[in-house]
Amino acid sequence: MTDRIEPKIGEKRWKKDLEPEIYKTWKESGAYKFVRDSSRPVYSIDTPPPYVNTPVHIGQATTYVMMDMFARFRRMTGSNVLFPLGLDRNGLPIEMAVEKKFKVRLSSTDREKFIELCHRVLEESSAETEDSFLRLGIGFNSWKVGSEIGDVYLTDSPEYRALTQETFIDLWNKDLIYEAARINNFCPGCQTTIADSEIEYKEISTYFNNIKFTVKETGEEIVIGTTRPELVCTCGMVIFNPDDERYQHLDGLTAISPVFEKEVPIRAHPMADPEKGTGLVMMCSAGDTSDIRFFIEMKLEPLIAINADGTMNEHAGFLSGLKVREARRKMIAELEARGLLVDQVQVMHRTPVCERSKDEVEFIEMPEFYLKQVDFKDKMRELAFEMDFYAPESRQILLSWIDSVSIDWPISRRRYYATEIPLWYCEGCGEPILPPKGRYYQPWREGPPVDACPKCGGCDFRGEERVFDTWFDSSITPLNILKYSRDDEFFEKNSPCTLRPQGKEIIRTWLYYTVLKDYLLTGKVIFRDVWINYHIVDEKGHKMSKSLGNVIDPKDILDRFGAEPFRLWAAIEGNLVKTDFRCSFDRIDGAKKTITKLWNVARFISMFADVRGVEPAKLCEADKWIIEETSRLVEYTRKSYENYDFHGPATRIKHFIWETFASHYIELVKSRAYNRDEGFTDAEQESVHYTLHYVLEILLKLLAPIVPFITYRIYMDLRAEDIHFTDFPEAAERFEQGFTSDELTDLNSLVWKSKKDRGLSLRESVKKLTVPERFKGIEKDIMSMHNVIEIDYGSEIEVAL
Repeated sequence: MTDRIEPKIGEKRWKKDLEPEIYKTWKESGAYKFVRDSSRPVYSIDTPPPYVNTPVHIGQATTYVMMDMFARFRRMTGSNVLFPLGLDRNGLPIEMAVEKKFKVRLSSTDREKFIELCHRVLEESSAETEDSFLRLGIGFNSWKVGSEIGDVYLTDSPEYRALTQETFIDLWNKDLIYEAARINNFCPGCQTTIADSEIEYKEISTYFNNIKFTVKETGEEIVIGTTRPELVCTCGMVIFNPDDERYQHLDGLTAISPVFEKEVPIRAHPMADPEKGTGLVMMCSAGDTSDIRFFIEMKLEPLIAINADGTMNEHAGFLSGLKVREARRKMIAELEARGLLVDQVQVMHRTPVCERSKDEVEFIEMPEFYLKQVDFKDKMRELAFEMDFYAPESRQILLSWIDSVSIDWPISRRRYYATEIPLWYCEGCGEPILPPKGRYYQPWREGPPVDACPKCGGCDFRGEERVFDTWFDSSITPLNILKYSRDDEFFEKNSPCTLRPQGKEIIRTWLYYTVLKDYLLTGKVIFRDVWINYHIVDEKGHKMSKSLGNVIDPKDILDRFGAEPFRLWAAIEGNLVKTDFRCSFDRIDGAKKTITKLWNVARFISMFADVRGVEPAKLCEADKWIIEETSRLVEYTRKSYENYDFHGPATRIKHFIWETFASHYIELVKSRAYNRDEGFTDAEQESVHYTLHYVLEILLKLLAPIVPFITYRIYMDLRAEDIHFTDFPEAAERFEQGFTSDELTDLNSLVWKSKKDRGLSLRESVKKLTVPERFKGIEKDIMSMHNVIEIDYGSEIEVAL
């Protein structure tokens, strides 16, 4: 009996060209559509909507294939997976793309015209993003934009923006939003207020200028160092450390500032560092965040010298009208001309910059809307521990950010392409008019929902022109996918959202603001699990950047390798205990070799009859061994996948395919499978055929979430069934093993080495092989594998050639 047939798998090798037909089938058939009334438990993934005006980058590609692995595993374990695609089409990145493409400035362009240009940019962008995700094998619920659960959603759609506005209305009615004129972070490039979370710090070369002040009461000259001499006009106090003996005599006296000759008090304060500069510090109204906190603490009236356009105002006197850097140079020249500049020292200064435009941040007093957050810091810490983090170490990033929060969240911005703040104001009495929930409002271009002011009866109104901070929009994504305020039954049944997957660099923004805002709205934590991805770096661990020339474009990967090697690389590399994923074409090419190996193994097995329908009356010992090893792999893989660890299983499965299964088991039983020696019974051959197909099916199912294309194609060729809608494996009947995998590996390796050392082929006969008794159950397979003439038993392995 041979039961050898032509391979059911016709293609001789796996090729990336096989992928398009498969992903087109998934898309056109709506294979992964969310079923609203399914009895299965909902597993929801709050996918991070990528900006559509830039190509999908390597970090997004990696994050999304990992999310897809989570989704595919949960489908196979019985969940109704909610995995929608969202596309971010709001905010500064879109506006900046317009300014760059059309060479215009928002501040000098008509609002209607600018929004029209935004639409033109967006029309050219979205299709490319969707195409990249399709090619990566992402199994979103739907590829069409709509309002059904699981449909693609756009963050600039009227439906999405209406929900953002409704959350504002609810928070306003809860008395959690207020307007105040405060000093805020201001980006001169973006021309808008930005939150602390949107600031990065960069070491910038500048000069530490030592300049002379005069003590009014004594005429003594004191020297103070500053990197911002243009802000001398806003100086509100000079301080020294209470422990600094050099300046105790100055406490309570008055300093006269250079050039502007403004009188300011001198006080002892612990904020002054006696080791920095001269130990004396000039506290300006808004030089940096520490200045702002100091003015609030000391109840000093701030004097703002910088306009919203980045020029100095009337408070700067002779510097008025100049850009900040120009004003700095002119002030230094004036100090030098008056003999008030002692010296300059070049230093690297930690400078706040806008994370998007990279402009240096200024601090300007402007009226803005704020959402209360300082009052909820303790609660936010509690919520951080109610969510399960993967890896747990990532929670500390959130906790550290919560601890650093010192002011309420400024949520209004002076931009165009974002969700408008839904307010109107009575021109007569200033009363704010809040509309009812239910639709999308644009107050700058439409009238209010009332005919007369409810307070004074006036009929003239002014629409609010400001828009929301992009994170105020982005923080509703889990509410949106769970149909908050749209389908109350569905939201209550399926909240909290199961998973928030995201990068570590936006923990302080997207994760923090979502948890905060959604708690304020619902009174509970919005996520069960949080999975944090890390940075993608190059082979040497360097951050990818255009300047270094080490950026890898996912499109180049897909063109060269297809999706499967990239996906397997992501799983193998994705060790969340580490910090970063190392990416290179060599590493992806290494993953490709395993894809090829899987195809070759499957094609070999497809030559033999699939007798899995009838379990053999008796399994051979070698077959029991590999089934036991497979069961162990199933247990480990299932437990790891449930905890979002695909790195460990992918690494073990790769080793299992190459070593345990292909090199040792298949080579061990190949003769029995072919029955080429005719020394095996039909029952023994049936046992190996059963086992080969059994193990292959398990391997395909374990790998299906990671490499969906090749597993789909192999399973379809062998079973005519979509593997992604089969059940994830459970461990089979357990068998006690007489030998371990390592012991079998050592035996085979010693025989192969003995032949190689003698210059013999691996098929050369072995005159006598002595092995321990534990291998007696697989004696026939060993003799056939190594062409052994005589086998004997002893305590040590001995090979006689």
